[in-house]
Amino acid sequence: MDWFSQRFSNKEMLLRGALLAVIDAFAVVISMAGALYIRCDFSFGAIDPQFLDSLEQYWWINVICTLLIFAICSLYTTLWRFASTVEARNTIIAIILSTIVQIVGMRLLGLPMPRSYPLLYIFLLGVITTLVRFSYRFLRIAKHNIFDMKDIPKVRTMIVGAGAAGFMIVREMKNSKHLRREIPCIIDDDRGKRGTLLHGIPVVGGMRDIPRCAEKYGIEEIVIAIPSLTGDRRRELLEICQQTGCKIKALPGIYQIVNDEVSVSMLRNVEIEELLGRDPVDLKIEEVMDYVHGKTVLVTGGGGSIGSELCRQIAMHEPKKLIIFDIYENNAYEVQNELRKFHPDLDLDVQIGSIRDKERVMSLFETFRPNLVFHAAAHKHVPLMEESTHDAVKNNIFGTRNVALAADRYKAEKMVLISTDKAVRPTNVMGATKRVCEMIIQCMAQRSDTVFAAVRFGNVLGSNGSVIPIFRRQIAEGGPVTVTHPDIIRYFMTIPEAVSLVLQCGAMAKGGEIFLLDMGEPVRIRELAENMIRLSGFKPGEDIKIVYTGLRPGEKLYEELLIDDENIQKTAREGIFAASLPAEDESRLHEQLQRMETLLEDSGSDIRGLLQEIVPEYKIWKNPEDEAND
Repeated sequence: MDWFSQRFSNKEMLLRGALLAVIDAFAVVISMAGALYIRCDFSFGAIDPQFLDSLEQYWWINVICTLLIFAICSLYTTLWRFASTVEARNTIIAIILSTIVQIVGMRLLGLPMPRSYPLLYIFLLGVITTLVRFSYRFLRIAKHNIFDMKDIPKVRTMIVGAGAAGFMIVREMKNSKHLRREIPCIIDDDRGKRGTLLHGIPVVGGMRDIPRCAEKYGIEEIVIAIPSLTGDRRRELLEICQQTGCKIKALPGIYQIVNDEVSVSMLRNVEIEELLGRDPVDLKIEEVMDYVHGKTVLVTGGGGSIGSELCRQIAMHEPKKLIIFDIYENNAYEVQNELRKFHPDLDLDVQIGSIRDKERVMSLFETFRPNLVFHAAAHKHVPLMEESTHDAVKNNIFGTRNVALAADRYKAEKMVLISTDKAVRPTNVMGATKRVCEMIIQCMAQRSDTVFAAVRFGNVLGSNGSVIPIFRRQIAEGGPVTVTHPDIIRYFMTIPEAVSLVLQCGAMAKGGEIFLLDMGEPVRIRELAENMIRLSGFKPGEDIKIVYTGLRPGEKLYEELLIDDENIQKTAREGIFAASLPAEDESRLHEQLQRMETLLEDSGSDIRGLLQEIVPEYKIWKNPEDEAND
């Protein structure tokens, strides 16, 4: 009963199965009579009466046996609109078994039949049952295309990849109730597939033929169905696809093919990260995360882009306790909810407060006694900090000093500062303050039992206020996309990469290091904007305008990630370097910071001069365009 109830658990399935069973019953009788009719030269009058008598006695037995065999072979519970080779195989097996049972049954009952009868019978029954089932599928497809999809506009789509993923995507696009795709062609670099058909669609060329074929076939959307494609080859393909002006979608990765999970729902828009000038860095984070396991970890600025990702990755490695400290309660609350949802066993504590408040910071450390401290809290927006220099200094410099002093007093094992490429020969207040933060960390490392280190990296894709979300919003609004200068360039990394770097360097730190990541070639922001416009299916300068607004206060055209080559040393990890900087004079820095505290009491004072004294390489910002005209 369980077997039966599982297969006929709803009325729709029961009705569909009953209808097919009735049709199959008629098919069995027609096949028996038809086999004799064909055997006797298409003349009922020529049929030997003993054969008719055998048919009359056995037809009802054959019907019952055949229907039972068909049911066992799942011919009444299959969704025939999705039928494939598996269903065809089951149908053939069921027909052969029913024929064998009929032959054995007739022999046991002594019912004679012509020797050619079984072959004719199996042929007729196979044709009728197959036509009945697959005609149902063809009728549904016809109904779907003619009636269901009439109000949905067709999208002419090119599939790149004639392999397993391409086959499954084409099949699902044809069967989908929600998509109306016209697929005139498929692209594949395998020359052996050229001129062949996949689901009736011709394979017309290779990767280099994409622009020509897109124009020839009027393509509107390109779907990349090659999950195994990575690195330079993938980037080359995306750049070719961009030339067409079509929207571009892609499958996530090869593991979906292994798990047989490929479907239209998994198609995603191609991300701009895939067009960066390098492959994502594999930092092998699993190899170094043991130092987080079982530790009490504090993340300042834990609600921000970097801080929240730090919390996510730390939470996956079973810390004893995770403390989030942030002044912005909304972000902290969202991260708290997310972590409690996905890591219900995590011992999580969220504290709201400012790193500027020395007493609050000391109280936090006294209460929780963190083993590891990741200091991500900072004011980071360059133009805003040019206008709010005092707040930048109070938060970035003295907030960092508060956290470092607390880490030292309460004997944290390690403290890792999140720094920036803008600390290299800074031209803005934000960069200068972060360089001072690095100097504080270096001084603390000279005298403390706590291991202090800093991690310096470039711009982070998708972080709050970064260029990618701004461009996405501007494109969605129809433009224009605003770029400060046509020649401005930046280094980029993804948020997970940046955070993995921080965690890895935290494991490697011995004290006083400033770690850097080899970020490859810098990216021209104008080209980044153009690529994003193309990936959205528009033409730069035509559909979406690009407007140049001029450099903002504190910005420079060319960011520098690494200092002079002679100051850079390789680490044990490929792609991670450590800057070897001169030791800082702690007493001198202490005296300068005391004078800075006095200056901060006067809100109208200009603090840039003292910043330049502390960081001699800091160049107070002047617009490069203005300098060029001087």
